[in-house]
Amino acid sequence: MLSDKDNQLIGYLRANARATISDLARLLNLSRSTVQNRLSRLEQSGVIQGYSVEFGSEYLNQLVCSHVAIKVKQKLTAKTNKQLGQLSQITELYAISGEFDLIAVVYAQSLEQLSKILDDIGNLEGVERTNSSVILETKFKR
Repeated sequence: MLSDKDNQLIGYLRANARATISDLARLLNLSRSTVQNRLSRLEQSGVIQGYSVEFGSEYLNQLVCSHVAIKVKQKLTAKTNKQLGQLSQITELYAISGEFDLIAVVYAQSLEQLSKILDDIGNLEGVERTNSSVILETKFKR
């Protein structure tokens, strides 16, 4: 179970993963060593798996985003997932129920680049077919 302080720490890190231990200690009203120990425990227990880069909205607004539904040959699912993971333009990959097996979130610099990425996905061994939807506008994101 996570304590209230652990949840607060995680909340601060989600807002700014680059916050210093000193800043976090000040925000939580704890000592630096206590915060460092909590972080280590959260990392070792797998609650915190890593830290990542979040793109700014100004940069994201310049990109073309698409959701790509992917139908996969069942016997090649693991291999196909691994290959999809190697495409840096795919930022998220979800297993889903229904007609398609996966949904990939793809970011591209242009429609031309998106077209090439879609071809790359479609040409992967194990991919039977795809269906893509370009995101025109984000109404809200939580």
